[in-house]
Amino acid sequence: MGSEKLEQLLEQIRSGKLSVAEGVEQLSSSQVGTPVYANLDLDRARRCGFPEVILAEGKTCEWLEGVVARLIQAKQDCFATRLNPEQSLRLRKLYPDAELDETARTFLLRAQGNAAITPKGMVAFLTAGTGDIPVAREAMNTASALGVGVKLIPDVGVAGLHRLLNNLNSFKDSDAIVVVAGMDGALPSVVGGLVDCPVIAVPTSIGYGTCFGGLSALLTMLNACSANVTTVNIDAGFKAGYVAALIARKANKS
Repeated sequence: MGSEKLEQLLEQIRSGKLSVAEGVEQLSSSQVGTPVYANLDLDRARRCGFPEVILAEGKTCEWLEGVVARLIQAKQDCFATRLNPEQSLRLRKLYPDAELDETARTFLLRAQGNAAITPKGMVAFLTAGTGDIPVAREAMNTASALGVGVKLIPDVGVAGLHRLLNNLNSFKDSDAIVVVAGMDGALPSVVGGLVDCPVIAVPTSIGYGTCFGGLSALLTMLNACSANVTTVNIDAGFKAGYVAALIARKANKS
């Protein structure tokens, strides 16, 4: 820990914002060796409510494993997204007790003592089609990692509107709803007109011809008529799940 961060830590203890025990824990965590290829933000859980999340995409297996080990040593929850098959296989062998979802390409290993946390709030995840499920599961696993209750309702796109209406009671009382859709991207606006909570639209790169890799769905969602709809980037399941979880946690803060 550098002198500036140490001074900040001591000031927090002096002012009563941190207990002595919490200060000792942070100081101990900061002494664990940091990999030369990563500069982890081990203070993020205190500032933002959840530890730094690992984007596995672009990392070698050795880099990924080193960052995972660093978070575990610091006694923080470890959540990674966008794993490739080789990374998944190696992490499964190293950490057989972790939650590894090959469809969502996510990895979650709770810090000791965190596994039994009771979820707060509820976020529903709707997909327009079956092909949108991988992105939806990435979003859902992200929200679950942040300690929020989750529910997946797949394949309720506007081409068969009765499917959506038949499931209305399953999602209308959620704290937030994540709607994942490719093709024409119309589903979020329809959902927004049925509920009184925030709706986070996620365009996917699924579709034919002029879907342009999700660009058409993105533009549709950005122009959603329903006022409670906001939009994240193409295939950005992690971003949608994270923001939805923050909404749900704030709504159920005791």
